[in-house]
Amino acid sequence: MDQTLIRTPRQLGVALQRRRKLLGLTQTDLAGAAGLRQATISEIERGEGARLGSLMRILAALDLELTVRHRTRMDADEIAKIF
Repeated sequence: MDQTLIRTPRQLGVALQRRRKLLGLTQTDLAGAAGLRQATISEIERGEGARLGSLMRILAALDLELTVRHRTRMDADEIAKIF
């Protein structure tokens, strides 16, 4: 997976959903691999109600990691074009 600029919970949900689908996993498959409920995966993919621990488990199950860096100076329209 290429690097993806994420600034909102919804953008994170979309990125995780894309990776899950790329790997051929259902939400139930991912939930099992991450030790979470399928409903939790669904909520996170919609950009709702994520706990940090749950996100970290999902990232690990999708073989992803989180990097924190200084914000780039793109406006909202430029960021929206990425998605």
